Amino acid sequence: MKRKRKAKVKKFVSILFCVLMYLFLFLPIMVIVSGSFNATHTKPYLSWKGFTFDWYIKLWDNTSLLASFGNTMIIAVVSTIVATIIGTLAAIGMYRYRFKGKGILNGLLYIPVVIPEIVIGIALLTIFSRVNIPRGMLTLILAHVSFCVPFVIFNVRARLSGYDKSIEEASMDLGANRVVTFFEVTLPVLMPGIGGGALLAFTLSIDDVIISYFVNGQTKTYPLKVMESIKSGVAPDVNALSTLILIGTILLVVFTQSGIFKKGKKED
Repeated sequence: MKRKRKAKVKKFVSILFCVLMYLFLFLPIMVIVSGSFNATHTKPYLSWKGFTFDWYIKLWDNTSLLASFGNTMIIAVVSTIVATIIGTLAAIGMYRYRFKGKGILNGLLYIPVVIPEIVIGIALLTIFSRVNIPRGMLTLILAHVSFCVPFVIFNVRARLSGYDKSIEEASMDLGANRVVTFFEVTLPVLMPGIGGGALLAFTLSIDDVIISYFVNGQTKTYPLKVMESIKSGVAPDVNALSTLILIGTILLVVFTQSGIFKKGKKED
């Protein structure tokens, strides 16, 4: 009897812990989603007044919010593409070749990851001011590329850790040159790591606030626009756009899990 009671208590505690953990993780998201359907028109938009789709309709009239989201997407896409290309080539080069200072370079890659973002923001602002680059879209893209590249390198390098070079040698023995071998053999094998690094870089770019605050100039991103509205309470149209972003993120994750990564596993 005592054992059964202990087992039941242990099971109850485990279930309770899981429920509390998931509530802690997803309750803020549920609040945002529910707030996008809240019919209240009075600040701070906390009281529930009924269900409505009005905020999704009014969202399209909020040109400044949509413009900031457009800026965020442009910056995220461009910086992700550039960071993925640079990070992939750097990871392959560091994996294949030995050179002086390789260990130091490996250590330096962790600095953008562990250093506080405010330090990176101030450093980039100082550099841009010294070289007279006007703050705006260009500085935002350069800044985002700078902190996204290490994450791409880490993902691709992790994929390379189990890479078998003999398949490249077999490809070249069969008549393929290095370029064909890279695109037909090496790249497909590394695609899961490249895809994971690109997704991580894209997420970090969309989510960034602190570094963007220092280098944005007059170009507002979506996180900075939301931060400005916090003083008066986050408006329901912001919740509506955030909900749409959440839906898009879920669809992207489903697509990648059933597409790129599934393809990579089959090739393994």
